[in-house]
Amino acid sequence: TGGRGRRGREFESPAGKGLYCSVLLRPECTLDELMWLTAWTAVAVCRAIRDCCGAECGIKWTNDLVLGGRKICGILTEMAIEGESGALQYVIPGIGLNVNETLEDFPEEVRPVAGSLAMAAGRKLERGRLAAEMINSLDRMYAAWQAGGGDYLERYRAACLTIGREVQVIRPGTPPQNAFAEGVDDAFGLIVRYPDGRRETVTAGEVSIRGLWGYT
Repeated sequence: TGGRGRRGREFESPAGKGLYCSVLLRPECTLDELMWLTAWTAVAVCRAIRDCCGAECGIKWTNDLVLGGRKICGILTEMAIEGESGALQYVIPGIGLNVNETLEDFPEEVRPVAGSLAMAAGRKLERGRLAAEMINSLDRMYAAWQAGGGDYLERYRAACLTIGREVQVIRPGTPPQNAFAEGVDDAFGLIVRYPDGRRETVTAGEVSIRGLWGYT
């Protein structure tokens, strides 16, 4: 009935406007490998948008898609673990994609940063066709994931807008720290350099990243 994000945030999802998709997967992998899944999903959604609409989206580390400087998509991955054995039961990437929203469809507080495919294209798009393209792209992604292949890391690095930008590293209970995003490592962690020269690789489970360059 409505989209949601990390830490209880809402994802604005007006009826009949966007595309909201949750995918139930049961991969056989380690919990460390699951850290990659959100990033792979972001690449798969970028490919679906490109193939259906001809638009090339960027990725804000780790799970937001940006087009024309505005956020058009968020991805939230959740999972369940068996209590006794610690074995993975399932994992669910949830995708919220703004398709035919206008600026007036968003609350005033997010209008400076929120956008949609229609706003970028200047026309309404077929949500059914886009949904089919997205499901096909996710299916190909999952097959590559299980086979241990594909070019998803390279594609992610090429599309990642956070690399080469000033960011803030935000951990619960501590003040934000300014840093420079140098790159993405082989496990999709973000390599940052602090003003004192110290380097650190952060993961999405540890911190939030806020850009200092406009879109946040």
